[in-house]
Amino acid sequence: MSLDPRQDRDVEVVTFGCRLNACESEAISTQARADGVTDAVVFNTCAVTSEAVRQARQAIRKARRERPEARLIATGCAVQTDPAAFAAMAELDLVLGNGAKTRPGALSAEGPRLRVDDIFGPHLGRPGTASGTFDGRARAYVEIQNGCDHRCTFCIIPFGRGAARSVPAEAVAARVADLAAAGVREVVLTGVDLTSWGADLPDTPTLGNLTDLILRQVPQLARLRLSSIDAAEIDAALLGVLAREPRLMPHLHLSLQSGDDLILKRMKRRHSRADALALIDRVRAARPDIAIGADLIAGFPTESDAAFENSLALIEEADITFLHVFPFSPRPDTPAARMPQLASVVIKGRAERLRAAGAAALMRRLEARTGTLARALVEAPGRARDEDYLEIAFTGPARVGSLITGVIADHDGRRARLDSWRPL
Repeated sequence: MSLDPRQDRDVEVVTFGCRLNACESEAISTQARADGVTDAVVFNTCAVTSEAVRQARQAIRKARRERPEARLIATGCAVQTDPAAFAAMAELDLVLGNGAKTRPGALSAEGPRLRVDDIFGPHLGRPGTASGTFDGRARAYVEIQNGCDHRCTFCIIPFGRGAARSVPAEAVAARVADLAAAGVREVVLTGVDLTSWGADLPDTPTLGNLTDLILRQVPQLARLRLSSIDAAEIDAALLGVLAREPRLMPHLHLSLQSGDDLILKRMKRRHSRADALALIDRVRAARPDIAIGADLIAGFPTESDAAFENSLALIEEADITFLHVFPFSPRPDTPAARMPQLASVVIKGRAERLRAAGAAALMRRLEARTGTLARALVEAPGRARDEDYLEIAFTGPARVGSLITGVIADHDGRRARLDSWRPL
């Protein structure tokens, strides 16, 4: 990260971690302008791994050297879960809790330097429909949910985000309608525990009900996509929308974490290996062209060779195309950090093997898609993303955020390539 001292009257928001954080960074920036905040740098931190926390602290120290007169503010999950560590950083002018970071006046110089409230307190209320355009302005992400009521043994995020809370359906649909009217072709629904959306609302609607409402009320929206979801909670309504509505993109990213039942229990996940495979079968029955992505953790504490082989085998058995591999990193104050740890060399080796299997799975998808029609969203010059999330290379001018179509000619092992294309 490098800050530009020539822009010392701007408010810069530096984002670490997930797409939800990126959404909220947009909201922080907008609110800061509305509040008249100037000459400030806000660090929206992540607590998923110890490395993410280290990077945030390093960036804060560097910013103080580059912008000695600027007001430095830290917020986000790392701040919420360990406020004392950030309060001890002399470089910071304000240490702000996660629940307050997008509120009017939150970045004000008035008040105490440490402003971190109980994230589970009743004051928190419902999240707003924070949204932002990312990926080179190609698509927009809309927050529909925040917080998590589950307690996976490796995860500290519930203590950074609080209890699960949903944005009401009509507010989400209205925000999506505004974005579509502004010319956004693709909207991604995001949250901490996306499939829990609606459980705290009257009549307990489901994520499937929400996607159906959005697509009915916003007919001008070309594409709707979901961010990462929990394999334990996909509802029948969502499967129905996938089956009948081509504007809901044929791509699901599942938070699987392991392919071994004993490790899943020790992670305190709510699905088994068989549950995951059965779900993927149901999804493919509803939408045969769907591509599956997944998160897998390499080297979870007590993971035996046999347990790891079960995770490795799951990639091919479930035909997982887009794999995110996370080498296990213990987070303080989580149960997994107190379990018997594996050697770092073992964790690293297993992560490399999972990534190699993921690359082979992507190759299979690329081979299968060669000769088929792509309908892709342009993310950057010469680069687009197909409906199933396959990356597409092309030549020629096309506006970022526009849709193009063409037959896939070949691939380079990572992305497909179009010889020719036309706008949609």
